[in-house]
Amino acid sequence: MKMLGRQLGAARRAAGLSQPALAAALNVNDETIASIEQGRRPLKLDIAEKCDELLGTKGTPAVGVTNLPEIDQFPLWAEEYMDQEKVAVALSWYDAMVIPGLLQTEAYARAVLQNRVPAYEAEELETTLRLRLDRQEILKRKCPPTLSFVVWEPALHLRIGSEETREEQMRFLREVAELSCVSLQVLPLDSPVHAGVAGPFTLLETPDHQQLAYAESQRGSQWVSDPEEVSRLARKYAMLRTQALNIQYSKGLLDRLLGEQ
Repeated sequence: MKMLGRQLGAARRAAGLSQPALAAALNVNDETIASIEQGRRPLKLDIAEKCDELLGTKGTPAVGVTNLPEIDQFPLWAEEYMDQEKVAVALSWYDAMVIPGLLQTEAYARAVLQNRVPAYEAEELETTLRLRLDRQEILKRKCPPTLSFVVWEPALHLRIGSEETREEQMRFLREVAELSCVSLQVLPLDSPVHAGVAGPFTLLETPDHQQLAYAESQRGSQWVSDPEEVSRLARKYAMLRTQALNIQYSKGLLDRLLGEQ
């Protein structure tokens, strides 16, 4: 990634373009080009192909992208999502199987990761766990984003980890629900309607107010930037919020579950 970034920077300078000028020609953020050239963000194939046309690099960036090895910790789409998550002004997250990653305690996150098949090696598990927990810094930002979560009730009943792990997770979830930047709603198990049966997803608003989406499945992750597809997921999320318990009733459900621990 660093090598490709430096090659792109050299080609850009040879063409007499600044980073903002190249970003404008590619219709991307200035920060995107800076991150690619510094090797912090992967060069995507569509951008590489456009760079070939603009900079006259005769296919070199595109060949480099198609021959990149897999990133150690996360697939390319997940890397890009986490870059955007750090600076997002708003996140809307629906989850059905587990507590959303941004709201997981260390013990709960460890229990989730230990259930991976094939299993993580010990060092890999610790690295992945640290990276997941580091993402929670978003909750502590001086100006945190607006965060909305809809969680299907079965995720709250998942018998994963020890009793202490589950109780700690529920208490943390209840504490987070009181943060002024967080809206937490539970879609009850007995709801006769459910707009999220196709699986979990996240909606994200960038600092320049671009609407994006991200989804994970058994087969991998998907980064969604097509406006029509993002709109469909946004409409699903809006429907999920109307189908879920309101914020106060959701807190009450968490209180009842804690009382049953």
